[in-house]
Amino acid sequence: MLHPLKKRAAVLLSISTVAAALATPVTAAPAGPAAPAPARAALRWTGCTTPRYPTLQCASLKVPLDHARPGGRQITLALTRVPHTGPTSQGPLLVNPGGPGGSGRSLAGYIASALPKEVAAQYDVIGFDPRGVGKSEPALDCAAGHFKPARPDSVPMDEATERANLDRVRSFAESCGTKHADVLPYIDTVSAAKDIEALRTALGAERISYFGYSYGTYLGAVYAKLHPGRVHRLVLDSVVDPGGVWYEDNLAQDLAFDARHKAFLAWVAQYDATYRLGTDPATVERRWYEMRDALRETPAGGKVGPAELEDTFMPGGYYNGYWPNLAEAFAAFSVGKDPKPLVAAYERFGAVEPSAGNGYSVYTAVQCRDSAWPKNWNQWRADMWSTHAKAPFMTWNNAWYNAPCAFWPTESLQAPDVTNADLPPALLLQATEDAATPFEGALSMRNKLSGSALVVEEGGGNHGIALSGNKCLDEKVAAYLTTGRASDATCPAQAAPKPSTATRAVPASAGGAALHGLLGFRG
Repeated sequence: MLHPLKKRAAVLLSISTVAAALATPVTAAPAGPAAPAPARAALRWTGCTTPRYPTLQCASLKVPLDHARPGGRQITLALTRVPHTGPTSQGPLLVNPGGPGGSGRSLAGYIASALPKEVAAQYDVIGFDPRGVGKSEPALDCAAGHFKPARPDSVPMDEATERANLDRVRSFAESCGTKHADVLPYIDTVSAAKDIEALRTALGAERISYFGYSYGTYLGAVYAKLHPGRVHRLVLDSVVDPGGVWYEDNLAQDLAFDARHKAFLAWVAQYDATYRLGTDPATVERRWYEMRDALRETPAGGKVGPAELEDTFMPGGYYNGYWPNLAEAFAAFSVGKDPKPLVAAYERFGAVEPSAGNGYSVYTAVQCRDSAWPKNWNQWRADMWSTHAKAPFMTWNNAWYNAPCAFWPTESLQAPDVTNADLPPALLLQATEDAATPFEGALSMRNKLSGSALVVEEGGGNHGIALSGNKCLDEKVAAYLTTGRASDATCPAQAAPKPSTATRAVPASAGGAALHGLLGFRG
């Protein structure tokens, strides 16, 4: 789904070759008699203020690694809080930025400051790093340097390229199984949802409210399924299709991202006077793929090959505020024959920071554990080539991002059915052209959550749309958090950005730069 990083007719490989490379499965320890759960200690909140968030507080919470054994090994969740300031409170509002693997500690301050003051004053806004993430302990980090450039071309046009990519993803899965065998069986969405219930208990709240973006919508829906009577408000923005978790959802992403990339190229064509890449979107698209071909032969700066080029332009599918920067880099390379702006764009949007290995490790751990993935690589290959024929922009890039699941060392769980008739009304928000969580997913979730309302950003293509500058959407969220009442509605999308004059500028008209920095990409 979203993801925590900044971020073909191949020769068939035999099934036996792939099967032999599978890591030894890691399974949970046999369940013995469960020890009694330890008494819950009150959370100790201490100041951890920043200049932007002067009232921010921090705490930690111990939860069972295995919720079936509450008296067994404990792990630690890192928390943040912006306390309510009003005379009365509607209780905690937990926030999650998606991923899986996204850190939620910074999101609390953002949400509290982005909501109208009179709304934020009614809630204790709680951020948290889910199990395995960020400052929570233990934190996963399976394999340093997994995204070190330049990687093999993501599109496996020959057997050697496919084998090189398979070796990478297989090695990552094996490293996870070696380094984190004791915790991998417990890194999954249901376990994270049970952590939320433990947090509710520690907060002393009869009910909690929840605001999740992207993967956070699925986590929130799973929590609501487990504990419907504990939900006060439920806001789900950019909604995961719960029926496609996770292999099918990723295939749906490929088609949607290709359409969004074409929208970017059409935008570039509108500004030929600035970028000089052509007035016809088809011409601009041809030049983009010519750039990709050139980078296969000679990676820009020795680091931006085809896979890194896709990593660089993929964030434009999440947020169109990045389009001017990406178009400048594209034009500099294609027209000006200058690779330096493209390398700079890669460093800004595509390069993986050292800390990002944690987010990707949790991403794979959760997705691979949550539900079944094909173990026969021939099925992956057939599905990817079929999808690539219709959507070449990122189908294979996305495949390799998720392909460790073909070799994952834990057994897969069965994704829960989140259908729920026992909730108070939930508020869903969705852009019609969202690439990371296509629109159909919001319709599916709305049908599963009885009484829920869907607010549509008509014509919008960004991922993560509430509290990012669309006044109509933000008013719907504020009203819902205040009253708990919501109804289906449509809001117009924000205007597309204009070409920027400063290389690193993000047009104010696009809105949401701060939010999208917190949400990250692919997650």
